[in-house]
Amino acid sequence: MRAIKKVFDNKALITFITAGDPNPEATLKFLLALEENSDIIELGIPFSDPMADGRTIQKANYRALGSGMKVASVFEIVKNFRDFSEKPIILMTYYNPVYVRGEENFVKMAKDSGVNGLIVVDLPVEEADNYVKACRNYEMGTVFLSAPNTPEDRLRTIDELSSAFVYLVSLYGTTGARDDLPQMAFDFVRRAKNICRKPVCVGFGISRKEHVKRIIDSGADGVVVGSVLVKIIEEYGNSEKTLDKLKEKTKELRQGCIKEVR
Repeated sequence: MRAIKKVFDNKALITFITAGDPNPEATLKFLLALEENSDIIELGIPFSDPMADGRTIQKANYRALGSGMKVASVFEIVKNFRDFSEKPIILMTYYNPVYVRGEENFVKMAKDSGVNGLIVVDLPVEEADNYVKACRNYEMGTVFLSAPNTPEDRLRTIDELSSAFVYLVSLYGTTGARDDLPQMAFDFVRRAKNICRKPVCVGFGISRKEHVKRIIDSGADGVVVGSVLVKIIEEYGNSEKTLDKLKEKTKELRQGCIKEVR
């Protein structure tokens, strides 16, 4: 948790890829390519029914599962990454992989592998008591999502239970790169900053340096960028070109965090 909290001394760039896309061997290389310009890396556990994700990340999930990616393999990738970097890693998962292993056991496995935080996208705060307790027992960061229409009281609960940061969904619908962001995203940031005591980070649709700059200028503590990076992996596969493109794109996105001094 301390590693995540330190990130928010400045404005944070959080990057996302799916573990095992296009194959397990490639993921460690991709993580190391993202590491230079990312403050936190969000690593998705592939799932057969990724309902919160748009087409780009859905396809990444299916490629990863087709390559034989398993939950245990994700933990092993994080362990291997720890040989090279202490950059905070947050795992993104749906609740089913957590449930079938038991919440306490899943959190312990994540902690033992070197994971710093968890996002369980389809677990509502109203049903998360045991999960949150397990995360607190293992000092595992928690992140809950909030939509633009989330009532104030529920947003306060999400803030209370999110020990790492609050994830603000910028728009209605699923993940996916957009040409522009709706005004509601910026209004939502301003509203959340008046309510939340934890850092607030914005995701869904962010794909350009200009998006990052506008979100940061609206008051957000960080941004989450995924689909545009996953699209690079889809296009170039397990290749040196992918590594170059990931580094190039994250360097561009980093420039949008203009309030950060490096």
